[in-house]
Amino acid sequence: MMIYAVLSLAVLGGLFGVILGAAERKFAVETDPRIDSLIEILPGANCGSCGYPGCSAYAEAVAAGEAPLDACTPGGAQVEQAIARIMGKEVGESKEREVAQLLCAGGQEEAALLYNYEGIHDCQSAAILFQGPKVCNYGCLGLGSCVEACPWGAIQMGDNHLPLIDFELCTGCGVCVEICPQQVLKLSKISQLVFVRCRNLDRAREARKACKIACIKCKICERTCPEGAIVVQSNEHGSVAVIDETKCTNCGLCVEKCPTKVIEQILPITSHYVKKEEQVHACQNCNLCQ
Repeated sequence: MMIYAVLSLAVLGGLFGVILGAAERKFAVETDPRIDSLIEILPGANCGSCGYPGCSAYAEAVAAGEAPLDACTPGGAQVEQAIARIMGKEVGESKEREVAQLLCAGGQEEAALLYNYEGIHDCQSAAILFQGPKVCNYGCLGLGSCVEACPWGAIQMGDNHLPLIDFELCTGCGVCVEICPQQVLKLSKISQLVFVRCRNLDRAREARKACKIACIKCKICERTCPEGAIVVQSNEHGSVAVIDETKCTNCGLCVEKCPTKVIEQILPITSHYVKKEEQVHACQNCNLCQ
């Protein structure tokens, strides 16, 4: 009897195996083999800058012809070319690299405090209370939500409680821009080197009470710029100097003339971001510095 029971179980197991195998073949969902290839060449940060929930979702959309080839900002031109090869398409003109820029220079040394904040160490939480602990309602809160949000480790908080952006690591994904409650972070092309580090729309007197280096709307920069690239823009809330990056030539005249020195010109930025494994932090004894 034991033998018959074992044989019966073996026959039933084999029969069920055949049935399951047939069902798998009949109801199998065919997947595009290009999806796996696309996932392999994507950065894998799942930052969402492409407009999709993650790299896998973007790969599926590309394979289905529903997403552009150049939507992966962190991957840049290199990933775009790899995607084009997999999809058998031609690469168009590459977009200029973008990086995050801070539009506030009012750190703890420059900006006056309205109260001492002792709540959750998070910018969104602080912004709920009178738009933050600073007198200026437009400035950086300095609690580092952007640091925590950056998937690339490209932002650190400086000694003056302002975020410092490592342009070699920044991929322009825009995660920090989206999370900032004060909207003091923006994406700019790497060719843009001049920035107004202030968004305070209050009148000059109130702005200077709130921050030592606030824009005072004097329009000296506007009158100085030979290209008409910087103007003091007004709206229902007030006014502040704004640069039209499509016109700016980075001549730096506005930087020299600004009485509060809130307009800054930065050094040129490399045309590609540097992955962490490609960074060199220590002396390599190359003797090129001698």
